Amino acid sequence: MTIPPEIKQSGAETAIVLGSGLGPFTESVSCGFSLEYSAIEGLPASSVPGHAGRFVLAQLGEMPLLIAQGRVHLYEGWSARDVVRHIQFMHGAGIRRVILTNAAGTLNPAFEPGSWMSISDHINLTGESPLRGGPHFFDMSEVYSKRLRTLFAHAALESGAPLHEGVYAAMPGPQFETPAEIRMLSRLGADAVGMSTVHEAIQARALGMEVAGFSCLTNWAAGLSPSPLSHEEVTVAGRQAAGRMVDLLHRVLPEI
Repeated sequence: MTIPPEIKQSGAETAIVLGSGLGPFTESVSCGFSLEYSAIEGLPASSVPGHAGRFVLAQLGEMPLLIAQGRVHLYEGWSARDVVRHIQFMHGAGIRRVILTNAAGTLNPAFEPGSWMSISDHINLTGESPLRGGPHFFDMSEVYSKRLRTLFAHAALESGAPLHEGVYAAMPGPQFETPAEIRMLSRLGADAVGMSTVHEAIQARALGMEVAGFSCLTNWAAGLSPSPLSHEEVTVAGRQAAGRMVDLLHRVLPEI
């Protein structure tokens, strides 16, 4: 993939991937150059509402930041290799650390919808890996950087905003999970469930990038609430919670 000079020469070493409903994050930072995914050869574009499908160069204080506004998913028909093309693009552009965000359902009764969860580990139940096709026996003992998790935890404590820490389970989708599946995930040790992120994290670590992951807990998982689940509910909750992540990034990124 060809890296545009505007991005390569920006000096950005940190990137953030925005999940469902979190696209308005770009309204809270100073943005400049933008590039549609469709304009980059080999980079797939999402068809899911809430995923704009473009890179945006932004300035967060004194720090240049590359924003991936949306992602593609396995359930859209893409392969695991396809869904990490933007991570490979970032690496080629000089990005050394990536902050992955997603919208997720919460399984943990102590983690209420509307709050954020720092991902400490994940359970990949999609049956897919972006490293498939070769003997890529990469160690996964610490996918999500302890250093970054500690920085964000301290910043959240100082700001007074709740930031939980827990395990994210990835399911293939596109349907939401059944109550029986949620009970299974809870017994496996998951605190939140979604349909993204894990393949990006695997690819980023395999490329030597430092990774942080955050789930915007947008709703109770199936069986934990009498209300049916909807994608519209997810995107609305994501938009409402985006400001809290902006505040944490402003506090943490200067320390990185």
